[in-house]
Amino acid sequence: MTIQGYRCRVGNPQHPFHKLYTDKGFDAVYEAMGLIEDTAAKIKKEVLALYDKHVAGHIYIVTNPAWPEWVKVGMAVNATNRLKDYQTSSPLRNYELAYAYPTEDRRASEKEAHNLVEQHASERRGEWFKIDTQRAVHLLSTIHRSN
Repeated sequence: MTIQGYRCRVGNPQHPFHKLYTDKGFDAVYEAMGLIEDTAAKIKKEVLALYDKHVAGHIYIVTNPAWPEWVKVGMAVNATNRLKDYQTSSPLRNYELAYAYPTEDRRASEKEAHNLVEQHASERRGEWFKIDTQRAVHLLSTIHRSN
């Protein structure tokens, strides 16, 4: 690394990663600099690769009484298991699965569901739509029946 025009090795106390180097060694410095992946990043990448192998799954609508006018339209390999993931982020465990249906291609079906619900929602924030829950359920049930 060059500091004020002079080459500075990691062993030099002026190097920004010197303390990390002395405490944990080169691997920690390389990791901090983004030159190697940490174990958590490797695991996450492997899990996502496994998740992507499953094309089929569910399209679902999740609601929470804290946001009564909003619904989340999402995809999952298993909608019931996905709902359990939501519950961990709520101290009241009050997310509800309003509707779910199976699909052979969850990515394509989610895109179709988002496009349809967005046409009838007054607002959208990512996968959350400001729309009456029953209206959203009706819209997705039309997709489900047609497939």
